[in-house]
Amino acid sequence: MIQLGLKSGTTERQVKDRLQYQPDVFEFYTNENDFTVEGLKRLTYDIEWVKDEATNKIVLHHPMKFRGVATELAAPEDRCPDLYAFVEQSSLDLLQIAAEQNVQVLIHGAYARQTEQFIAMYPNLATANKAVFKRLDHFQKLGGQHVMFENSISRLFAYGDPTQEKEILSHQYRLAYDTSHCFIKTRGSNEALDASLKNLHDQIVHYHLVDSMGQHHDSLPLGKGKISWQQVVPLLNPQATNIFEIQLADENHALEQVESFKYLQSLSD
Repeated sequence: MIQLGLKSGTTERQVKDRLQYQPDVFEFYTNENDFTVEGLKRLTYDIEWVKDEATNKIVLHHPMKFRGVATELAAPEDRCPDLYAFVEQSSLDLLQIAAEQNVQVLIHGAYARQTEQFIAMYPNLATANKAVFKRLDHFQKLGGQHVMFENSISRLFAYGDPTQEKEILSHQYRLAYDTSHCFIKTRGSNEALDASLKNLHDQIVHYHLVDSMGQHHDSLPLGKGKISWQQVVPLLNPQATNIFEIQLADENHALEQVESFKYLQSLSD
């Protein structure tokens, strides 16, 4: 059930490194420099390269920053026009490629480090939350079966809180699930993580499998943190894809991702 899923930047060196392992799933981490005419052409070429040599299970991760600022869906258009415009256009660009190439796009519902700054631009948390869901609904309508949304560690679009999860489920979103984000959000509770995985199970289409100590965003190799993987693995949706979103010692070498895959394999030996 567990697939060898690898993340990669859009450089030729990183793509070539990942392809040597013949991954089952390939996730491109795009950045703002990919959204030029030439950059989008190169991304399309790279998708076709990965399809030819490894897999057609490909995810395009929306860029995490624009001019050094997190690409928060909460960013209001009137206060952050350039950021809002970039989030909109880059998402449209990726969704167009996804439709043409029959691949997936992953968009974050929120992040963490700068999220509170954007929440402060609204009268209250409820208004900020409503704005995020409006943006998510917009991209869901545009992307259909080619778009998914990932959980944050912030007060917006986080898994692990039954109340938030009830609202998320009501929108029928296709969900991307980062295990470490939920574990950190629930302050290192394996019980809360397991409950969340069960609750959202049927709407999860993709996992970021990554360990954590449950205190902050540490992106540890599996087995190096406090997540109980023996409990997690049986709770995963077998219809979903997965990658190992590990912080690498060297971004040009996927060693820690591959070792995390081997760690999960060892649990079933």
